[in-house]
Amino acid sequence: MSEVISIANQKGGVGKTTTAVNLAASLAERGKKVLLLDIDPQSNATTSLGFNRNDYEFNIYHVLIGTKKLSEVVLKTAIKNLSLVPSNIGLVGIEKEFYNPNKRNRELILKEKIKEISKKFDFIIIDSPPALGPITINALSASDSVIIPIQCEFFALEGLAQLLNTVSLLKKTINPKLKIKGFLPTMYSGQNNLSKQVLADLSHHFKDKLFHRKKTKECIVVPRNVKIAESPSFGKPVTHYATSSKGSIAYRDLATVIARG
Repeated sequence: MSEVISIANQKGGVGKTTTAVNLAASLAERGKKVLLLDIDPQSNATTSLGFNRNDYEFNIYHVLIGTKKLSEVVLKTAIKNLSLVPSNIGLVGIEKEFYNPNKRNRELILKEKIKEISKKFDFIIIDSPPALGPITINALSASDSVIIPIQCEFFALEGLAQLLNTVSLLKKTINPKLKIKGFLPTMYSGQNNLSKQVLADLSHHFKDKLFHRKKTKECIVVPRNVKIAESPSFGKPVTHYATSSKGSIAYRDLATVIARG
């Protein structure tokens, strides 16, 4: 069975999609069979892998409304071992479906869909939208764990309590196995005192939930890096766009920790 990991934070601009894409690519690079599941209506994970809306007719929306099986919308990417379930702006329409009071177990729709293909992949990485709406709830309900990217900037921890409360509630109700895999500091600058302070705060509050390199015990942080910012416009993860950049190294190190279990 595959391990299902959501990348989630209701705050936008924290590096959530960047983390989902590059973690998926780095795990695939290690020989793992990986499915990246884009459930964000902005479909940035889809375009980050070089796809546009003309490359596919069906997407995750059609799966969630029941007109397609998950296996029928999976796309092969240019990266060996990495497949993609694309998204589309039309996914915003699923909110109305999920809020239908006559729809039973609507929080578990994605979980049921994933069962069909779970044996085909080692990891399923879910890129969720920047909101704690029904789409993100479905992602968390379907996941074994969640990785929470947190940017090392002002207001970094704003709203985090709400996400943690949601995870706790889901764990007590519909998904007892859900756990926080870890917090990932992003957009870190060693020259910036604010970045250092945010990292210090994270280390103080969530020391056991940060990712560390095995040999050096150093905390893994994703640096503020121009190559990371450039790579989506080329339709590539930074790990394939600028393989030796600091951003690539950070995400490969993260994949090493995740693959180790």
